Amino acid sequence: MVTYEQIFRNNLDWVERHKEKDKDFFEKLASDQQPGYLYIGCSDSRVTAEEMMGASPGEVFVHRNIANLVNSIDLNVMSVINYAVRHLNVKHIIVCGHYNCGGVKAAMEPKDLGILNPWLRNIRDVYRMHKDELDALPEGKERYDRLVELNVQEQAINVIKTAAVQLSYSENKFPVVHGWVFDIHSGMLKDLQLDFEKILKDIQGIYNLTGKDLFM
Repeated sequence: MVTYEQIFRNNLDWVERHKEKDKDFFEKLASDQQPGYLYIGCSDSRVTAEEMMGASPGEVFVHRNIANLVNSIDLNVMSVINYAVRHLNVKHIIVCGHYNCGGVKAAMEPKDLGILNPWLRNIRDVYRMHKDELDALPEGKERYDRLVELNVQEQAINVIKTAAVQLSYSENKFPVVHGWVFDIHSGMLKDLQLDFEKILKDIQGIYNLTGKDLFM
């Protein structure tokens, strides 16, 4: 593990590398941010958004929590989505889970986890919604991986349910919401190919917050 002191030495090296490439790098970075992406991912220390995307500072607005959940009563994630959409005008929102997710695994086990219980219940709810499909799979890795994917799908749908996303899309045709899974074993990203417009259309009857038909 890197030592505490080494972190600051690494920071100096990082600063010098950027200045060598562009002496005005930090002046430009400090002037404003115009990210094209909002990334909602897991807090897992093995999954770093910008690095695996090959993105530079200023290109991705990031929110992370245990198991990449989008809960409508979590003011943190709701504030991030609102700010990213209404003020930063992001064009894409990505919900990214990862295989081997400790939060998803914990939600699959019949244990009392104290303060984590209400948080992980959101994943248990995803399991309940897709119980037939999941129980038809062999118990173990295959079922676990599929729940990771379904959790990403349901959290992406939760993003689409927000007023900020619906109103922006009705006016601008962005942002578009995507679901990804990161495979820790290979380093590869998997696009779940969510049909954003179909999902938005399907939920309009119940979750429409715009007061109009978005597809007229």
